Amino acid sequence: MRITEVRIKLMDEPGERLKAFCSITFDDGFVVRDLKIIDGSSGPFVAMPSRKLTSHCGKCGMKNHLRANYCNQCGVRLAEGRATRDADGRAKLYADIAHPINAACREQIQQAVVDEYYQEIERAKEPGYVSRYEDYDGGDSGEHHIEHRRFDTPHAGEPAKGPHQPPQGAPHDTAGPDEGFGAGLYNN
Repeated sequence: MRITEVRIKLMDEPGERLKAFCSITFDDGFVVRDLKIIDGSSGPFVAMPSRKLTSHCGKCGMKNHLRANYCNQCGVRLAEGRATRDADGRAKLYADIAHPINAACREQIQQAVVDEYYQEIERAKEPGYVSRYEDYDGGDSGEHHIEHRRFDTPHAGEPAKGPHQPPQGAPHDTAGPDEGFGAGLYNN
């Protein structure tokens, strides 16, 4: 596995520990986005993309962040200490979405990202600087065009299906319109 591209988006927030976001591409074929470059006590380090952990309300079942004191749906007070603890006793509030599974891979990513971070800082000093980091919500920059196929779009020769219609011959077809799970959803 080779890291073939690193893109950095510098953050201009004085006094903040978050210094940049980045994306890394492996073997010109797989991208991991939303890594963070954090200013640590011994220099910048790479934090992997993560998601907030949640727990369910005991009354209504709604998902709530582990730091929430009250349910976002019904307002009931949530139990204390819902978060699991790590070996040091700290609450585990986030889970990595993607991460290296060994120290060698972590070091390879850390080195490539931090090296590119320092280079991006130097490029940012140049007049007319524009970040190479793509705004992924804005679409493809054209540098790497990948054809995206929606799975509900038929292949050539296949009949088109609506988004909520079961395929022909699916088990749903045997049940009457007023029977079983989802009764009445399909108009026959």
